[in-house]
Amino acid sequence: MTELEILTRNVHGLKELLRVAWRDLANPLLTLFERREARNQINQYSAELRRHLQLIEAERSRSRKQPSPQKSDRVGEAKFPVPA
Repeated sequence: MTELEILTRNVHGLKELLRVAWRDLANPLLTLFERREARNQINQYSAELRRHLQLIEAERSRSRKQPSPQKSDRVGEAKFPVPA
């Protein structure tokens, strides 16, 4: 697995954790302490998600800047038919 695939998988996991944390925060039966903990989790997951998204963007821009190994800077010789 490439680094980009791992980061993408982590982003999906963090999004799921955020979804669950927001759902938990909406529970009217939570105590004040539990609400504070849910908000802390949301802040933590959000910061981690931002960091992963920045890493993905950096990885993509790095791959765009690197020349492709299969491309050659040399121009091939053109073979034209010789008239008889």
